[in-house]
Amino acid sequence: MNTVYLDNAATTRVAPEVLEAMMPFLKEEFGNPSSFHSFGSSQMEAIDKARGQVARLLGAKCEEIYFTSGGTESDNQALRGAVRNDPARRGIVISAVEHPAVLETAKALENEGCTLELAEIDKNGELSLESLKELVDQQTAIVSIMAANNETGVIMPLKEAARIAHDAGALFHTDAVQMVGKSPIDVHSLDIDILSLSAHKLHGPKGVGAIYIKKGIELSPLLTGGHQEKGVRSGTYNAPGIVGLGKAAELALTHLKDTVIRERVLREKFEKRVLETCPGSFVVAEGAAQRLPGTVTLIFKGIESEAVLTLLDMQGIYASSGSACSTGSKNPSHVLYAMGVDYTQANSALRFSLSRYTTEEEIDRTVELLAVVVERLRRISPYTE
Repeated sequence: MNTVYLDNAATTRVAPEVLEAMMPFLKEEFGNPSSFHSFGSSQMEAIDKARGQVARLLGAKCEEIYFTSGGTESDNQALRGAVRNDPARRGIVISAVEHPAVLETAKALENEGCTLELAEIDKNGELSLESLKELVDQQTAIVSIMAANNETGVIMPLKEAARIAHDAGALFHTDAVQMVGKSPIDVHSLDIDILSLSAHKLHGPKGVGAIYIKKGIELSPLLTGGHQEKGVRSGTYNAPGIVGLGKAAELALTHLKDTVIRERVLREKFEKRVLETCPGSFVVAEGAAQRLPGTVTLIFKGIESEAVLTLLDMQGIYASSGSACSTGSKNPSHVLYAMGVDYTQANSALRFSLSRYTTEEEIDRTVELLAVVVERLRRISPYTE
């Protein structure tokens, strides 16, 4: 049975070139990069190379990139560091559809005495700039708006949101975990102060990521204890992971234009054929101005998404019902709820996410099986009208 992996918003396969780049640092070159002796310290050259590779992907400077354990840590450092900078600024403003790494961190900080405001989105999943502007004031420490939503693929208006934050003297952060490597992003042209990314979303290894902090901005460190990363992020360097992230960033930049075009063509073909072969289905956020090229959420009216996923899984096709970080939650997607999707329909939502390795044959096979599964479940569904 051939595997069809369409859950790349959750994680991606490690590119062969990335694994090859990492192997020497898992085998022969195992020293600690912070050691005085050359066996360890010589690895700093590879780490600095990776820093440059990540910087180029973002349009940043090398000295603005700091390595972390992933997107969640980077998000925590952004929010927690910002609210510690100025006692007079303890406000946090985020969108209602942020990833749990931002949303739950903001809620935790609210319990610690910060104020939290949620900017509204519309029925297409797009940020309401009017709502954002009403919430940001002179007490706001940081505004955090995701670059692209992990469930709908909707791309947010970062430049406009950054302007609103800066007009009030607040910092602007974006969780760009879903966007980096999948769609162009330039931190300087968008006037982003802080950005989070994760290697495993762009064909790199799990457990490593980075935070971009614009030159001149100081954030209190989240982790203390050593001199690594100029004191911004203490802890022994994950040399294999950092090298893997760097190589993944280099490959993403090399393939970016072709990947965007190719994924969009496959996604649009997939959407069109599913709507034709699965009556009662529709694309979430179809009316949004911009979406990621390879992410789509579909709702199949009258059918539980878990039933569809189970039957697809038995045939070797892997998708999801939303964020991997929310798996196991009994509550419907907070993203779909914020968009006004009712409870029953939210429980019928499936997310399919492509990568540069996805083939047209895989899309064809998924559409064919999905049509069979949906028709079978609809016959026995008690919710079918």
